[in-house]
Amino acid sequence: MFGIHIWFGPVLEYILTNHRNLFATFVLLPLSVLFDMFYYVRNKVVFYLSSAPNLHDKRVQEVQSHVRKWNEDGTEQKMVTGRPGWLTMSLRVGKYKRTQRCIPINLRDVLSVDVENEIVRVEPLVTMAQITATLNPLGWTLPVVPELDDLTVGGLIMGFGIETSSHKYGLFQYICTAYEMILADGSLVRCTKTENPELFQTIPWSHGTLGFLVAVEMKIIRYKKFVHLKYIPTRSLKHMVSKFEEVSRDTANNDFVECLQYSKDTAVIMVGKMTDTCADASKKNSIGRWYKPWFFKHVQTYLEPGCTGGDEYIPTRDYYHRHTRSIFWYLEDIMPHGNHPLFRLFLGWAVPPKISLLKLTESETTRRLMEANHIVQDMLVPVSTLEQSVMKFHTELDLYPLWLCPMKIIEQEMGLIHPYKNKNGEVDELFVDIGAYGAPKKRPFVARDALRNIEAYVRSVNGYQALYADCMMTREEFRIMFDHKDYDRLRKKLPLCEKAFPEIYDKISKQARE
Repeated sequence: MFGIHIWFGPVLEYILTNHRNLFATFVLLPLSVLFDMFYYVRNKVVFYLSSAPNLHDKRVQEVQSHVRKWNEDGTEQKMVTGRPGWLTMSLRVGKYKRTQRCIPINLRDVLSVDVENEIVRVEPLVTMAQITATLNPLGWTLPVVPELDDLTVGGLIMGFGIETSSHKYGLFQYICTAYEMILADGSLVRCTKTENPELFQTIPWSHGTLGFLVAVEMKIIRYKKFVHLKYIPTRSLKHMVSKFEEVSRDTANNDFVECLQYSKDTAVIMVGKMTDTCADASKKNSIGRWYKPWFFKHVQTYLEPGCTGGDEYIPTRDYYHRHTRSIFWYLEDIMPHGNHPLFRLFLGWAVPPKISLLKLTESETTRRLMEANHIVQDMLVPVSTLEQSVMKFHTELDLYPLWLCPMKIIEQEMGLIHPYKNKNGEVDELFVDIGAYGAPKKRPFVARDALRNIEAYVRSVNGYQALYADCMMTREEFRIMFDHKDYDRLRKKLPLCEKAFPEIYDKISKQARE
């Protein structure tokens, strides 16, 4: 058991279990607002005073001193970051940290914006909200901006990062041009495509098992004020699949592509193009305003009888964070009243509560119920398998909406993931992320059995599982899904690495979270 419920006993346990929606509304929302206000002001002051670079060097030296102390102690404990599990964006809490040596990593600032070379340098705990708040007013943005405010740069690299521009630019890791790492011997190394290239290509998805990430350099592109978003309703699975693949491959005309599937046969595909002008003021829709309905509810209106689609001009930053206010549709389960007009009128400006606070205040009973009855998973499958993949999710889960997001897995010499190759050896880099979040309607439903069935299917089509959530695979199955060849060789090659850091599987498997 974890969180503040163990401090206050059975009364709070009862409230958190039986009145979670009220607790989230009247306690967590105000706390979340204060939390965000503090960090917004703090980050602005640090950036504009240009104090971050000087602070960065000192912080890195502190991390190095902790690592060197681990070496001096000769401890058998392996090292992990000291960030508490409840602070991460994953809805699960990894409990492996209780038995490991936790190294404090306090690196949360934007260090510099180099507009001449079109590069931003940041620390690993910088969030997507922080990135857009810093870059957008300067006229710049990232090519890939994952949609939830609190996702961190380090988490997106070490774990999994995707957005609706990923059909064009690939996963989040592909916009990164340099990493700075502290290795197990305390040394600081920089790696790029040409400098320590083996480490550079193997860091993504490695979950901090090669070293501690302390800085990242990423590409930036010009920011435009609006996204011209077109809504394409589809009313058959075959139509959705063919249209989705068509628009996903059209990178010249579509900067953004995503699909929300509301049933096996109904979906809305969205394609967007960045623009500096709003050609029709009547079509401007600031979806981020407090009084606006949650985005997935708004999209669903395009499936109403007789609707053939439409288009809008959405402010770009609103578009980037369109799923934040409702945490996709997860918040509907916690705050069923959250999309009601009266709630939006009085408290719409305060949502969402921080995922970290939701996790911290989760009772043991609620946690068990969530694990048994809720799914939070992303599976990456080749686009050629999309129809059968959706049917597999339907059979095992019957859970909607599903989030469909196209992305490229770019071919490179090394790494844990690779593009799809068909029987003829032809390479196709285009994959689809199928995101399933919520309570499946299938009955009977056993979460472990359903997830194992889906994992086995994903392995059979040479797909991948996003590793922020529960992994039910055995170690052998996990190694079939992910190519460990270069990873294993590098762990042997890097000084003290195998002794210092656990393997990926030991951090993300279900056993590591129990």
